Amino acid sequence: MTIKKREITSNQIIQAAYELFAEYGVERTSLGMISKKVGITKSSIYYHFDSKEELISRTFDHIFKDHYFATYFNIASVHRDTFVETLYEGGLKMLPSGDEEHRSTLRVLSEFMMLAERDEQFRTPLLKVQQDFVSGFFNLLAKGSELGLISPSNIESKSKILALLIDNLSRCKMMKFEMEYPEIWKEAVYSMLIQKD
Repeated sequence: MTIKKREITSNQIIQAAYELFAEYGVERTSLGMISKKVGITKSSIYYHFDSKEELISRTFDHIFKDHYFATYFNIASVHRDTFVETLYEGGLKMLPSGDEEHRSTLRVLSEFMMLAERDEQFRTPLLKVQQDFVSGFFNLLAKGSELGLISPSNIESKSKILALLIDNLSRCKMMKFEMEYPEIWKEAVYSMLIQKD
């Protein structure tokens, strides 16, 4: 098997695992289910992955490859006139859209969150992702402070509030809990600004 063909098959296995994890959950998805979806034998999976755990880990890496703060917020281009819009629009981009792909990602993410409670293998990378968002919000709010839009006091706490809020809003939206998500996020964004008398 050529390296290119092996890579394609590995990606097909990861994609099938991801889709099945979204539908059935990580623990209820078997290698047999994955092999059937890809159209290969179960033993062929072991040619690409040493174990189901490795496949789960690689699927995890695949899901998070583009999930970092800079994907949603461009701090480098922020100036006084675009700060509020950048913070607001970036948060809205993080919220699940109506498309099934985004919902599937969030379902699988929820599965990994449950695994992280029991397994350090998933806890560490999830904490790294969360820290990236807390640090990203911190850097963005620090930039807002430099621009005279955000008070320099408690920026660390404010960044954690934004990271926790957007995470929880995403979960609620994924569960189809009806709320005015843009308005809630807008209120959070404006609460960070220095209030003018």
